[in-house]
Amino acid sequence: MARRRQLFEGKAKILFEGPEPGTLVQYFKDDASAFNAQKKGTITGKGVLNNRISEYLMMRLAEIGVPTHFIRRLNMREQLIREVEIIPLEIVVRNVAAGSLATRLGIQEGTRLPRSIVEYYYKNSALNNPMVCEEHITCFGWAATQDLDDIVALALRVNDFLTGLFLGVGITLVDFKIEFGRLFENDDMRIVLADEISPDNCRLWDTKTGEKMDKDRFRRDLGKVEEGYQEVARRLGILPEAGIRDMKGPEGLQ
Repeated sequence: MARRRQLFEGKAKILFEGPEPGTLVQYFKDDASAFNAQKKGTITGKGVLNNRISEYLMMRLAEIGVPTHFIRRLNMREQLIREVEIIPLEIVVRNVAAGSLATRLGIQEGTRLPRSIVEYYYKNSALNNPMVCEEHITCFGWAATQDLDDIVALALRVNDFLTGLFLGVGITLVDFKIEFGRLFENDDMRIVLADEISPDNCRLWDTKTGEKMDKDRFRRDLGKVEEGYQEVARRLGILPEAGIRDMKGPEGLQ
């Protein structure tokens, strides 16, 4: 088996060179972190579940015309993606008050918002990913006004679709964080959905009971973290028949 060169390692994923120019291999880890890596741990099988969940959601979004970096899943923990220039912004879409919004504005968690809110955060862990506005983004050249228009339109489209999809399996999409990148093809550039969509970056509550099925179970020491992720996959109909089993990690270039 040919060894692959590791390009980047983040909190939850590792990126390797892809088999063809313009592609990368994205490997999902079981590592978990919260509060800007102040809390760290391991969620057994998380990488396998997030790989499957993100694959499923990316494919469903592609079916309605949302452009993504996803190409195909390679195995239990890896997927082939297009190489993009990541825009240094985290886009958060909120439907229900929770997390930092509830704390920051003194809104009771669980309050449904009058309309969906889109927030921007500068993707910089050393600065604790500060919240920014359009003026900051355009002033410092992180994205142009047209880029932001495309990003917001895509984010709201993703929200509308996923809200309905999750509602159909008894899950409330409270909020989620996504990232976008610039995909260059010949002389053309387009904005595409990148990173992942999984319980790592979505708040997912049982519609009837309010039970949390996402990384808040890890953040808040609620227990049964693995079970929460598995329940999301089960309701989406993609929990591996053999259950969660560990897979050997990819080899890096020595």
